Formats: sequence, structure tokens, C-alpha cells
Amino acid sequence: MAEPPLLTLSDVSLTFGGEPILAGVDLAVRPGERIALVGRNGSGKSTLMKLMAGQVAADSGERFVRPGATIGYMAQEPDFAGFATVGAYVEAGLPEAEAWRAAMAMEGVKLDAGIDPAVASGGERRRAALARVLAGAPDLMLLDEPTNHLDVEAIAWLEAWLRDSRAAVVVVSHDRAFLRALTEATLWVDRGVTRRLDRGFAAFEDWRDTVFEEEDLARHKLDRLIKAEGRWAVEGISARRKRNQGRVRRLAEMRDERRARIARAGTARMAFGESRTSGRLAIEAENISKAYGRTILRDFSLRVQRGERIAIVGPNGVGKSTLLGMLIGQIPPDAGTVRLGANLDLAVFDQARAALDPDASLWDTLNGDAEIGVSGRNDQVMVRGTPRHVVGYLKDFLFSEGQARGPVSALSGGEKARLLLARLMARPSNLLVLDEPTNDLDVETLDLLEELVDDYPGTVLLVSHDRDFVDRVATTTIAMEGDEGATIYAGGWSDYRSQRRPDVAPDASAPARPKPAAERRAAPARAPRLSFGQSHRLERLPGEMERLGAEIARLEALLADPGLYARDPARFGKASAALAERQAALAAAETEWLELEELREAAGG
Repeated sequence: MAEPPLLTLSDVSLTFGGEPILAGVDLAVRPGERIALVGRNGSGKSTLMKLMAGQVAADSGERFVRPGATIGYMAQEPDFAGFATVGAYVEAGLPEAEAWRAAMAMEGVKLDAGIDPAVASGGERRRAALARVLAGAPDLMLLDEPTNHLDVEAIAWLEAWLRDSRAAVVVVSHDRAFLRALTEATLWVDRGVTRRLDRGFAAFEDWRDTVFEEEDLARHKLDRLIKAEGRWAVEGISARRKRNQGRVRRLAEMRDERRARIARAGTARMAFGESRTSGRLAIEAENISKAYGRTILRDFSLRVQRGERIAIVGPNGVGKSTLLGMLIGQIPPDAGTVRLGANLDLAVFDQARAALDPDASLWDTLNGDAEIGVSGRNDQVMVRGTPRHVVGYLKDFLFSEGQARGPVSALSGGEKARLLLARLMARPSNLLVLDEPTNDLDVETLDLLEELVDDYPGTVLLVSHDRDFVDRVATTTIAMEGDEGATIYAGGWSDYRSQRRPDVAPDASAPARPKPAAERRAAPARAPRLSFGQSHRLERLPGEMERLGAEIARLEALLADPGLYARDPARFGKASAALAERQAALAAAETEWLELEELREAAGG
């Protein structure tokens, strides 16, 4: 017999300021389900998450949580009041014997437990919120954009953790590769209506397109019927109308139905415009190096031809943004030279959204930009050489007239990204620099951005952890893996993974692939060695094994009591499960330590 749902929402509706956000929501989340929650930016995904978590009260309807079930919600703005470190926040509420779960979660999301919350970055605060949910091991995890601020390695770890967990998961994420690999059902929030598909995100886009086609067909039929009935009402004789008042009322009802239908949000009308044509050689870097206390990059060379799309990938903290800054001349290298080609006009998308003043209005953000504002006209911006009204241009990016005078701080993450793209796209350019552009964007905007970058006539430099985006856009990938080097691969993310040198001897059956000349220059042959992350892991493993051993000893001592089962069978069961879990974790840690130690010795370590 199937288990009852962990959570149900029945006919739930919510309205903010007279506008319906969610209407008549009916959904159930069953044990172990992994569900993608999707929808346009501003459609109500985060609001629905908060309703499910009990953080927001509905105007009507019922929320029911199965007795005894626990729900973990990843807070967007976690409250660190009373916690001296982010580690203390993550561990809060855990029994002392379960503190290892917090340590594992923080290690997985690459979070330093000793960080003072007062100086923690936005990304560190978000990762702390994620680690706390994971460490708590609830029956249902509600995760709102958990992959933001995670590098590819941490995303892969999270993917595996959630897949191996017995918990149910509802997740909002812009990372399509993550959603395709993890989810088995999809909830779609669209114009206040929540639909469910019992298939994972991989099937979502085809399903969405089918729904839209059916809507268009039904709307067309309704329009034809209204037209025919309207002609009858006008042309029919008075007596006939008196005898057919029901038909007249039906016509009025159909017109009301047509007015009540909420039009689909269109796709943002985004476009890049090329300025003058740059020189054939856009960028040339010769033997550049950079260090900030430790060496980030050593003796790296690269030639970027006009029209190339270069993606820089690697874990957080290895120096991707630093390399990007050196290539465009914003950061000087410690050694070597960077030469920019002729006639370069840059357009830069900053992942920190530093170009946006949170206190400024959307209107002033565009009109107040000296590069695109129109002198003497405070209601216009210059868009690729053509004056446009500020509100009209904002509507191209799906902002309403009411939002134009509102502050940037009121925007969602996806709306801030669209506003930054609006500023970026108003300028003609021939070198496009995108630092984590996909964060917070919905699927439709991501699809459009991919097409625009692919059609862009100039040169593109890109930093991203979005594997799908890199695969679809990049012609060349530069991989930085924390070993003071950067290696160049032809193609996107999948090509890089198939070509990269493994940390152990390569599979002899794998066909050899020639490397580009630039890669041969950038990565001189050297013996395999531990990356920075592997070295750090090797240092931490002995302490982790000692801790697990001590916990196993305490649990074995507890279970050695012959009367424990008779006195407290529930405690006996929990202790037995915890013992098996720690024994498995210790075995895995010992295997990992042996493998890393062998690598260290092979590298002459």
C-alpha cells in the first residue's frame, strides 16, 4: 500500500494587493519524490515554496502535513542572530552525536564553518542555509535555487546527496542539467495555476509547448464562436432575441470568459547589437601569471580570435574571474603580457550585480547611465543608436509600467539579471563578457540568451557553472582546477570532460584526441599531482576518520547493553541505524584516504 503524502495543499489561493498570485492549488508530495518546481520569474514559485513550508498563510484552502513528518526549508535570507559562526548556525538543533552531518554538508557545499556571519558573503549565507537543511535530514526538503553560488563540483556533490537521500525534495533551480539528472516529477506554476507532470524536468519543455498549443487552439475556437454569436445578436430580429435570451446570456458569458483569460507572459525582446568590427585577433595573452598570497595562475598563454566563444570553468576560488579580468585588461598580471586587439568595445555582465544601485529606480538605472541616457530627455535611453522611451524599453524585458519607478531592491534575482541585461544590450559592443549570467534566469529567458549569444557577431568570454549553458554556447573551454594552471579544450563542458587528463592513468581503450596548439602551450607535460581541493581533503580525512571511529565506539558501547532493546526499542533502532551509517562512512573515508595518499606518493609528494 502506498504511503500517505507528507504534504498536501487543497484548493489553496493567495492574493497580494488584489492580484492573484496562486489560485486553487491542489498538490501532494509523497515520501521520496524528487520534484522540479518551474515557472517564469515572478510567477510565484518562491511564494508556493513558502506556502508549502508554512512560512506564508494562504487566503483560503488547507495545508496538511502528515503527523510526525519534518520539513526543511532553505531560507533565502537566513537569520544568524545568536550564532557566532556559520558552522554553529548549520549545527543548530542537531544532537551532538549527529554533528558529523553538519560537517559533511558544509564540506560538500565548500563552506568554512568558522566564518563570522557578520562578514559572510551572500553566497556563503545561502550555502549555510542549504547545509543546515541537508544536515537536518528532514522528510521533505524545500530548496529554492540551491545551486546558486555552488561550483560544478559542489553541484555534482549535491546531486548525488539528494539522489541517495530517502527524503522527498521539491527544488527550484536554473541549472537544467541538475534538474534533468535529479527530478522525476514536475510542478509548473503559470499565471496562478499549478500543474503537475509525473515525469522529470527533461520532459517539461515538450509538455509546456503542448499545453500552449492546446490553449491557442481553444482560444481560437472561442474567438470564432464569439464572433458568430455576436453577428447573430446584431443581425437577428428583435422577436428572435426575445425568444433566445439564454443565447444572449451565453454570449455575454463567453465574452467574460475571454476577458478573464490571462495572457501568457511573452518572451523578453532582447537583442545584442554589434558596434564596429574588431580586429581579427581580439586578445593575446603571453605567459601571464598571478598570485594573491598563493599562485592562482602560472605561465598561461592564449590567443582569442574574433567571433570565438570562450568559457572559463572550474571550482569556486580558483581564479576564474581573475583570469577574466586579466584577459580584458581590468587586472594587471604579475608577469607576462596581455594585448587587446584593435577597435574593441566591451559589454560586461557582472555576477555580483555591482552595477546596480539597490536604492535607485529602474527608470534612473537606465536613464542615469551616461553611456545610454539621452541628453536633455529624462524619459529616453539610447538603444543601439536609436532613442527609446524608458518604459517601452523596460517592457521589452518584461517589466511593467508600475515597476519602472520602483527601487531595484524590490526586484527578484531573475529581474535584476534582466535589468542588467537591459543596460548591457543598449550598448553596441563587439566583446561580450558574461560572469555567471545564468543565475536566477527562468528557462525561457535562458533559451533566448543562448540563442542571442550564439548569434552574436562579436567575441564572447564567459564564466559559468551551468554545464548545459556552456555546452550550448562555448566553442572553447578553459578549465582551471586549482593547480596553478589553466588548460584549453576545444568545445563545451561535455567535450572538456571527455578530453581532460584524469588524475590517474587514462583508460587505454579511450581514443586519443589531438589537443589544440594553444592547449599544448598552456599545459606543459608534468606528472599528475593533487589539486588544491584534494590536498585539503587529504589533510582533513584523518580527523574525520578519528571522529567517526569515536562515534562508532560510543554507539557500540550503547548497543552492548543487553537490556536496551527491551527498555527502549525505538532508541535501539536509531542507534543501530546510526552505527551502520557511520561504519559505511568510515569505510568510504578510509578508501578515499588510501586513494589520495597513493596519488600524493605518485606525484613525489
